Amino acid sequence: MKKAIIYGAGNIGRGFIGALLSQSGYEVAFIDVTQPLVNHINEAGCYTVRMVSNDSYEDVLVKNVRAIDGTNADAVAKAIAEADIAATAVGVNVLGRIAPNLAAGIRLRMQQSAAPLDIIICENLMDADRVLAQMIQQYLTDDEKALFEERIGMIEASIGRMVPLQTEQMRKNDPLLICTEAYAFLPVDRAAFRGEIPPITGLVPYTPFGYYIQRKLFLHNMGHAVCAYLGLCFGYTHIAEAMQDPDIVLLVKNAMLESVLALEAEYAISAKELMAHTEDLLLRFQNRSLGDTSARVGQDPVRKLSENDRLIGAMHLCLTQEIQPVSIAVGAAAALYQYLRQNEMPTTVSQAESALQQLSGLDSNSKSATLILPLFEEIARGTSPKFLRRSVDALRRQYSDPIV
Repeated sequence: MKKAIIYGAGNIGRGFIGALLSQSGYEVAFIDVTQPLVNHINEAGCYTVRMVSNDSYEDVLVKNVRAIDGTNADAVAKAIAEADIAATAVGVNVLGRIAPNLAAGIRLRMQQSAAPLDIIICENLMDADRVLAQMIQQYLTDDEKALFEERIGMIEASIGRMVPLQTEQMRKNDPLLICTEAYAFLPVDRAAFRGEIPPITGLVPYTPFGYYIQRKLFLHNMGHAVCAYLGLCFGYTHIAEAMQDPDIVLLVKNAMLESVLALEAEYAISAKELMAHTEDLLLRFQNRSLGDTSARVGQDPVRKLSENDRLIGAMHLCLTQEIQPVSIAVGAAAALYQYLRQNEMPTTVSQAESALQQLSGLDSNSKSATLILPLFEEIARGTSPKFLRRSVDALRRQYSDPIV
């Protein structure tokens, strides 16, 4: 049986990548440092993925799985050396911690075989392939680096499946159960493979892959974030609750439409295709059974307000295509407001200006800031979603934007 390793046995590792690889005929070894989780996987040898919709669910048993203690460097290196395919699903902030073990495993593999190894990088990070490659290569010699470039494929992926955090009650009933939506496509960078592209269920090889990366970050992640931050501002605990507010729905949809226009212009992609994806996302955001919360989706506003991430990055893309990102600016304003509140800072315009400069690199005279700050001021004053939407409509008319 073919062997796969996945660094990270969390929601995406087990709930998405592990399930796809198992269904494709691989024995899947998860590498994780959470010892109780490692023990549970090894005792069971399988786990359940529950795919939920508003009115029903389907349980799928994922078989032929095991786990490796991530602190056991020798066992990790051996697994990497023997793997037919690898993946990471640890979260952006953890990549630097796993790089030494990945380097050790790659070194051992080079000593034992000339076979290539492709690593599918399942992280929400622009240029994830280059970032992780640099992290690994700092532990390799010059000769090993040359072999790395030749034999190791760093495969960017676009993770579209939504897997919320599991509740304490769910973990109590079944510590390995993962609830997720049914969406199961895995776009990957076709050009980055060093070996033959494997026949993995749901795999969508594509080039140029920048399109899928930006579609995920500036359409899916951005729309999700706008919904989450508006939900936090207006008292909606769950994403699906916020998506029942017609004014929030319109703000989220228009933010996504701004990105659609920018992506269409940037990549010459059919607007019809992008609109179909947008409508699908809007329906998926309304999936009550996921139980996804505004707090989870809106966590880490520092990263999500950074210059190239989902909110400010999407605004930059729009502006380069001469599209006014007024509705995206609402999400950025709401994220900025939540950042100040979480850090117990004054929710004043002057404080917002300072934070925007620090987090996003935007001075108060930049085009993005001139859109964000007036909307921030309205949110800080306690305006309702309806009046916030009217302010956005007024700004849109000012710029003669066609979105309505």
